[in-house]
Amino acid sequence: MISVFVGAVEGSAQALAALCEAGHAPALVVTLPLERAGNHSDFADLGPLAARHGVPVHRSTRTSAPETQAAIRALSPDVILVIGWSQLVGPEFLAIPRLGVLGFHPAALPRMRGRAVIPWHILTGQRQGGATLFWIDEGTDSGPVAAQAVFPIDPDRTTARALYDRSVGAMLALLPPLMDRLARGERPATPQDHARATVCARRRPEDGIIDWRRPAAEIERLVRAVGPPYPGALTAGAGGPIAVTAARLHPREGYFIGLPGQVQDMDGNALTVMCGDGRCLDLTEWSGPAPRRHEMLGGARDGAA
Repeated sequence: MISVFVGAVEGSAQALAALCEAGHAPALVVTLPLERAGNHSDFADLGPLAARHGVPVHRSTRTSAPETQAAIRALSPDVILVIGWSQLVGPEFLAIPRLGVLGFHPAALPRMRGRAVIPWHILTGQRQGGATLFWIDEGTDSGPVAAQAVFPIDPDRTTARALYDRSVGAMLALLPPLMDRLARGERPATPQDHARATVCARRRPEDGIIDWRRPAAEIERLVRAVGPPYPGALTAGAGGPIAVTAARLHPREGYFIGLPGQVQDMDGNALTVMCGDGRCLDLTEWSGPAPRRHEMLGGARDGAA
């Protein structure tokens, strides 16, 4: 069975490695040029991994590019796997493989279709996560399901990193057995129940800016949602932008008195900042200039989350 693999992020690299180790190495890997690494906060260069397994690499910024489609079409693939590629694929691309184009979505479809689903799981307090391999159609994550796993989430503790890793790990367990089935001539495809679908909106850099007037628990949830492998929640200090990647609720309520966004204490590697509900948040990991005690944070306008 001839396959082509398309991807450019951490999960892509893990999926490609799993395929190669299971005897399903693709005939071609399509990935981003290195100068486009900044397009993804979790970018991974698939070139070295592909080279170790003797798989040629085609670098392209778009799957719609004529030269990219020509390179794929020349192989007459049975299936194309799109795992970790943020662009939608068009009808011409979908028509290339004999069996179809398989995609990966880090959610239990039909729930949580769309963009930025890892952060949205946390921000909306979801109690179920998942991994879905599905046949891509011309809709948004709406094609038939080929394989799926679901698992519980603790909405008050889960971080973006933990959910990302668990979703990818579940996908890795599904992928080689699914390829075995395709090689045997099977094509599992269970239609989605569109009446149960929910769709996540795209998140923009400004959506990750901390509003210190909000309650401490809400800000802590934002930090968990947009922390690694994403850039973090953004605020501004006197010295410039600060990206907060880990935080916890301060254990003492009512001890500090101050204004929202004001640094109340600096204890070792933690900064204690007042929030809008009178509770404080301890910032335990951040990048950028360290603020001073009693400094006011807030209002950053550059960076990403």
